[in-house]
Amino acid sequence: MSSGKFKRSLLRKKNSSRLRLNIYKSNTHLYAQIIDDNQGVTKVQVSTLTEKKSLTIENAKEVGLVLAKKAKEQKISTVWFDRGYFKYHGRVKAL
Repeated sequence: MSSGKFKRSLLRKKNSSRLRLNIYKSNTHLYAQIIDDNQGVTKVQVSTLTEKKSLTIENAKEVGLVLAKKAKEQKISTVWFDRGYFKYHGRVKAL
């Protein structure tokens, strides 16, 4: 079983020029951020907590749209999707 840290290091080695879209899902909120691993800086960050919404599939879609809009404002067009250990379905897929 590989850890999330191991996968992230592989992502950095494969394409260090691309930013990483990291997500975290708790029982009550969904967090998404675009990270520049080379500089160690978070470029864009959005969550259901900042948008004052609960954790539903519809609100996950809205968080994804807000994140995309903020990323376009900063001229970010391509990212690696880092879902961590969360399965790609439901709210994660909707994001």
